[in-house]
Amino acid sequence: MSTPPSFDLTGKTAIVTGASRGIGAEIAKLFAACGAHVIASSRKHADCETVVGQITDLGGSAEAIACHIGELEQIEALFAHVEKKHGRLDILVNNAATNPFFGHILDTDPSIFQKTVDVNIRGYFYMSTHGARLMAKDSGGSIINVASVNGVVPGPQQGIYSITKAAVISMTKAFAVECAESGVRCNALLPGLTDTKFASVLVNTPAILKNALAHVPMRRVAQPSEMAGAALYLASDAASYTTGAVLNVDGGYLSV
Repeated sequence: MSTPPSFDLTGKTAIVTGASRGIGAEIAKLFAACGAHVIASSRKHADCETVVGQITDLGGSAEAIACHIGELEQIEALFAHVEKKHGRLDILVNNAATNPFFGHILDTDPSIFQKTVDVNIRGYFYMSTHGARLMAKDSGGSIINVASVNGVVPGPQQGIYSITKAAVISMTKAFAVECAESGVRCNALLPGLTDTKFASVLVNTPAILKNALAHVPMRRVAQPSEMAGAALYLASDAASYTTGAVLNVDGGYLSV
C-alpha cells in the first residue's frame, strides 16, 4: 500500500537534528519511508551514519552531516552544504537539545545555564532563521520545533531546561506569524515522558518514574516512534493550514 497523498514526502528535502538516536532517529526514518531525502544531523557523524545505514538498507534516501547547533559556524556550514548540494529545503526538524543539569534551580551553574541556552534557544533560533530563508527561496516549507511538556509545566529539578523549552514554544509562534507570508509554516511538538537516553534519569529511577506516571492518564512512558507520526503530520501537506500550533503528544499529561 502506498503512502496517502497528503503524507507523501517524495521530492522533499528534510533536515533532522539530533537524528542519531531516540525521537530524532525515528522521525528521520519515517520521513525517509514516506519519500523524503533526509539529512540526518547530530554532533557525532558516525552515529548519524548508523541511522543513515538503517534508512538506506530499507531503500530510503539519506545522508549524514555532523553539526553541533550550539556552534553558529557549524550551523552556517550545514546550510551552505544543503543549499549547494540540494538547492532547497522543505522540512526542518529542530530536535537536538541538551539537559545537562538535574537539580534545584538555585544550584544552576552559570556554565550550565549558558550551555543549555546556547543549544536549546540560540541553536533553534539560528537553525530556524537559516532554514526559513532557504525555504522562502522556493515554495516555502515546514519547521518543526521539538519542545517539551516541560515548556508548559516545568519539570521538577529541570528548571533551566524547562525555561528554554518554554522559549521554544514562544519562538515557534513568532516564526509562524512572521514567516507565513513566505509560505513557511512553524509548529511545535511537545513530547511527554519518552523512553530515550536523553530522559534515562527519569525513566530508570523507580521513584521518579512512579511519581511521573501518576500524572499521565495513559500510565505509561512513550516510545520514540510514537512521536514520529505527529512530526510527519506537521511536515506534510496534511498540515498545509497548520502553523503556530503546539501539538502535545504526552499521554494526556497536559490535560489533567
